[in-house]
Amino acid sequence: MRTEVCETFGIEFPLFAFSHCRDVVAAVTNAGGLGVLGAVAYTPERLDEELRWIDEHVGGRPYGVDVLVPAKIDESAERAGRGEGGLETMLAAVPKEHWDFLFGLFEKYQVPLPDFEKAKKANSRGGTQVTAQGAGELIEVSLAHPIRLIASALGTPPPLMVEQAKAAGVPVAALVGTAEHARRQVAAGVDLIVAQGGEAGGHTGEISTMVLVPEVVDTVAPIPVLAAGGIATGRQMAAAMALGASGVWCGSVWLTTEEAETPPPVKAKMLAATSRDTVRSRSRTGKPARQLRSAWTQEWEGPESPGPLGMPLQMIIAEGAMRQITKVAETGNPGARELANYFVGQCVGQMNAVKPARQVVYDMVAEFADAIDRLNTISAD
Repeated sequence: MRTEVCETFGIEFPLFAFSHCRDVVAAVTNAGGLGVLGAVAYTPERLDEELRWIDEHVGGRPYGVDVLVPAKIDESAERAGRGEGGLETMLAAVPKEHWDFLFGLFEKYQVPLPDFEKAKKANSRGGTQVTAQGAGELIEVSLAHPIRLIASALGTPPPLMVEQAKAAGVPVAALVGTAEHARRQVAAGVDLIVAQGGEAGGHTGEISTMVLVPEVVDTVAPIPVLAAGGIATGRQMAAAMALGASGVWCGSVWLTTEEAETPPPVKAKMLAATSRDTVRSRSRTGKPARQLRSAWTQEWEGPESPGPLGMPLQMIIAEGAMRQITKVAETGNPGARELANYFVGQCVGQMNAVKPARQVVYDMVAEFADAIDRLNTISAD
């Protein structure tokens, strides 16, 4: 398989795998694709450790890093990122009614409460990772490793990111949900566009992949485009290439692999889910993100909810709570199992077996070849 991105990155297959799990990243890279590590959950120190591990396990093969750089976040987080008040600045910005609502959920679903004071402080570190300062630290760590790609997951990459990456000879990618977003990314100096349709897991827009990809391809040509959103099989990969994409960017499909970081109760939910069992909700991060529909998403969208806060304040509330919920769910607690969820796209309905990540790559490539053969047969004289 030879496409522009295969030539640019020196990969066998134009398959980019986004994952928060270093094992998945390394497995896909070693299988001929390009693994991309999601960095937002890490401190700079931990990210450095993860990237050193990947360096040791990919034998010089290409991989990348994805950094969350939102265009707009709560002002309290921006002040904290600049060192103006730090942790207490963000905690003070979370209204009491939101903590009360959260405590009420634990009581309603009979989930033991964690040490919330400790959890608040732990999660506020994650809040600063999406500030300009916090993202900048992650970018600096990433570029100190032999990465072959750095991606901006939410918003136009800041000029410093583009400048540093280009100085290091590292191409910059950016995820977009509209053609207008794509124009802005190209103007900012991005080398690779990821056109992500609304079927995708995590932060995503509303335009479907089938509509979005050709729009973006035509808008940014000759900049190469990867298709993302609802792509979990070789047939879908072939469809993306037919739409003009130079490759595909997949995230959800790795969540049920053997290597994935997905907690067992959530993985079991994914394996049993249909494509109708996801929802775009602000309940985890404060921005619309597709995830498994669960009691958590329903309660935050329900009539008793004070409503999700903006990013990253909702992250401060949600992520520590969800860690406790997941931990308790693993003991069999029925309420915790109802609440537990994770980011995943509509292709979850096709994710019904646990496989090694490398096997997912090989299966997708084999099915892609079969799809192309079928199309060639249809078009033959």
